[in-house]
Amino acid sequence: MENSIARRIDQSRDELAALTADLIRFPTVNPPGDAYRPCAEFIADRLRKRGFAIEMIRAEGTPGDSDRYPRVNVVARIEGGGPGPTVHFNSHIDVVEAGEGWSVEPFAGIVRDGRVYGRGACDMKGGLAASMIAVEAFLAACPKFPGAIEISGTVDEESGGFGGVAYLAAKGYFSKPKVDHVIIPEPLNKDRICLGHRGVWWAEIETKGEIAHGSMPFLGDCAVRHMGAVLHAFETELYPALDSKETRMPVVPEGARRSTMNINAIHGGQTDDFSGLPSPNVPDSCRMVIDRRFLLEETLGDVKAEVMAILDRLKNDREKFDYAVRDIMEVLPLMTERDAPVASAIAEGIREVFGRDPDYVISPGTYDQKHIARIGHLHDCIAYGPGILDLAHRPDEWVSIDDMVESAKVMAIGLDRLLHGPTQG
Repeated sequence: MENSIARRIDQSRDELAALTADLIRFPTVNPPGDAYRPCAEFIADRLRKRGFAIEMIRAEGTPGDSDRYPRVNVVARIEGGGPGPTVHFNSHIDVVEAGEGWSVEPFAGIVRDGRVYGRGACDMKGGLAASMIAVEAFLAACPKFPGAIEISGTVDEESGGFGGVAYLAAKGYFSKPKVDHVIIPEPLNKDRICLGHRGVWWAEIETKGEIAHGSMPFLGDCAVRHMGAVLHAFETELYPALDSKETRMPVVPEGARRSTMNINAIHGGQTDDFSGLPSPNVPDSCRMVIDRRFLLEETLGDVKAEVMAILDRLKNDREKFDYAVRDIMEVLPLMTERDAPVASAIAEGIREVFGRDPDYVISPGTYDQKHIARIGHLHDCIAYGPGILDLAHRPDEWVSIDDMVESAKVMAIGLDRLLHGPTQG
């Protein structure tokens, strides 16, 4: 049967490229959330014709949802000929803005020289298309399979996934007994299995001061100077400590195999939207947004305590220093075990297609697996899909048609193993 599925996927090569191009032509840019509904309807129409039952689910009340920019998700399900597990392929349909520097039109869906070009080609409409072709080839070869298969196109992954997978997980769409195994076709390279991701703590640190006339700063208290003290302490104390941490998580690239912290933004004094001469004031507030990525060996409490210890010491040692911290987002690190059913099934597919064992990796950043684990309490989930992660979010983004074809074969074999059980021998 596997040879039959592989032949069908090979015969669908042009269709796979065309499907990817069609998906790219929906400019599902987030923010603000353009073209979500027409893209979801396009996916629904195709899968409905192939026997899937369709649900269109708007995540009302989630960040960014409005009548102009509705957060519309599509979930398609097809039942087999008997009892068995449910395998779910989840892809996000939103993409980041195109930006400058393109040599092709970002939303034209150009097919050229064995590649499909466009915003979202790699991240992750190529993966969505490959999963759809894989499932369609499997259904043609095995129409009376046990269990059920689901395919979803969800929104807002690029901004946290709260209007997409998080919303659906809260509604029970990513929990047993409805779903048993989840594959997310993120672009992690065709011979690698991504088992999870590092943790993240986003927070805003505010240093406080006292406003006064800029010609007499001694009558006030400069919040920006206080923030300078925070930055100095981070540079001399926190960053060296983070760089010394080690992990058993196989994070890629190598530089992310440590704890890291990025300073996303600093705002102090004049309001951000001001476009004239500055007023002569001592700033009474300065705000810094930090993006702290952490490892499986660390607890969220320890991560926060490292920062709070520095702030508390400064408050004790530095005259008039005062601060506030506001949590923005917290995600724990996670790592599915290599011998988990879904990882083992995809590993068999990689061995069959490429003749070698897979590489197992951890993503440096988070993706929607976090919501499936945290909200859905479903841990048999991995990311596997075509595309080179380094191309994501860049000008002239592309995905290789060969990679999509081979990844579709891997996904189809993995699907077969999950529904029918592993091969014997």
